[in-house]
Amino acid sequence: MIPDTIDLKKELALLMALATLWGASYTFIKIGVETIPPITLIATRTLIAGLLLLAVLRFRGLCLPKDRATWGRFLFQACLNSAIPFTLIAWAEKTVDAGLAAILNSTTPIFAFLLTALLTRHEPVTGRKLFGVITGIAGITLVVGLEALNGAGDQLPAQLAIVAATICYAGAAIFGRGFKSLDPMMPAAGSLICGAVILMPLSLAIDRPWTLAPSTGSILALLGLSVFSTALAFVIYFRLVHTLGSVGTTAQAYLRVPIGVAIGVVFLGESVSGTALVGLACVITGVAAMTIPARRRVMIV
Repeated sequence: MIPDTIDLKKELALLMALATLWGASYTFIKIGVETIPPITLIATRTLIAGLLLLAVLRFRGLCLPKDRATWGRFLFQACLNSAIPFTLIAWAEKTVDAGLAAILNSTTPIFAFLLTALLTRHEPVTGRKLFGVITGIAGITLVVGLEALNGAGDQLPAQLAIVAATICYAGAAIFGRGFKSLDPMMPAAGSLICGAVILMPLSLAIDRPWTLAPSTGSILALLGLSVFSTALAFVIYFRLVHTLGSVGTTAQAYLRVPIGVAIGVVFLGESVSGTALVGLACVITGVAAMTIPARRRVMIV
C-alpha cells in the first residue's frame, strides 16, 4: 500500500529516473569496455559503488553487520548479483549492442518465477504468470534464435552470457529474501564490497591495470556506471521500495527496456532489427504480465 503522505508525482518521476539510470548502464558498459577490460571495469564499478553506499549508510547512522555468517551471505549474494552477472554482461557487450543487452537482461522476473516454481515454490503459479513466461521466452527466442539464423551466430555465446547473467539476477532476487531482517541498503553495500574483493585480485592478475591506457570516454563511462547507474540507482530504488512498495517499484523492469534501447540508438548509433523489435514487444509484455499486480475483484452484496 502506498502511504497517503507521499508526493506521487515526485515518486513516479524518481521511478522514471531509476529506469533511465539502469537503462543507461548498458551504454556506459559498452563505452567502458572499448578500452577497459571487463573484469577491471566491473571490479572498479563495484568498489566505487560499494564505498559510496557505505558512505550513505554512515550518513544515515547505520553500520554493516560484523558477524561472519552475514558476510558469508553477502559474499554469496555478490556472486549472484554483481561479480558474475556484471562481468558476463561487460564481456558480452564487447560484441553485443547495448540495446540488445537491455532486452535480454530485462527478463529477470521471468527466470525468477521459473526458479521459484522449480525450487522454492513460495509463490503460486497462475495463468497470468504462465502467459508472461511463455511470452517472455518467445521474445528471447526471437532476439537470440532468429538473429543467429540470420548470420549473427558469432554473437550467440555473448547473447547466452547475458541470459546467464539474467538467471544469476533471478537467483539473487530469491536468495535476497533472506535479508529481510536488515535495512535493504545493507545487503546492497555488503554484496558490492564483496564483489570488489572477489574481482580486484583477478583484475590485478589478469588485466594488469597499471599497463592499461583507457580513453577519457571509457573513464567517464565507468564513473557514470559506478556513481549514477549503481550507487545513486540503489539509493533511489530503496527509497521507492519504501514509498511505492516492492510491487510498484518493479515497474522499472519493463520501463528500462525501451529506455535502454533508445539510449543505445541515440548515443551509440545502434540499429534495431524488425525481429528484435518484435522480441522487445514480447519481452515487455511478458515482464509486465509478471510484475503488474492483478486487480482484486470486489464482491458487491
